Amino acid sequence: MIRKYRTTDTDAIVRAYYNASKLAHPFLTEEFLQKVMCDIPELYLPNTETWIAEEEGAVAGFLSLMGNEVAALFLEPDYHGKGIGRALMDKAVLEKGDLEVVVFKENAIGRAFYDRYGFKKIDEFPFEETGDLCFRMAFKAA
Repeated sequence: MIRKYRTTDTDAIVRAYYNASKLAHPFLTEEFLQKVMCDIPELYLPNTETWIAEEEGAVAGFLSLMGNEVAALFLEPDYHGKGIGRALMDKAVLEKGDLEVVVFKENAIGRAFYDRYGFKKIDEFPFEETGDLCFRMAFKAA
């Protein structure tokens, strides 16, 4: 089930971010991950439109939008490969139409997902906080 974020989801969202990031972003430092975990409830959630994927009452993952940009898409690793990321992205397309996303070049899991979904690379640049190379990708809704 895809539903709107509730404040009671915050701890599960932070956990999903951390667990997914450890898998997809092994190049990021623990210090950086901890900073983002603090920023999620304070900065990101209040300023995004966030959707939750719920499976049997548990938060399987989430997607946050800032306008038409996918600001975050993270799933608990046990839920990868089950169509949940696609369901969240389908919801984002339904809500916003054309989308953009920024993904780390070294994030093979995320890049493969966005490629399969139909996103195309439109730019690349270093991420200001870490210096890691990022790709900006765009999706054109039908």
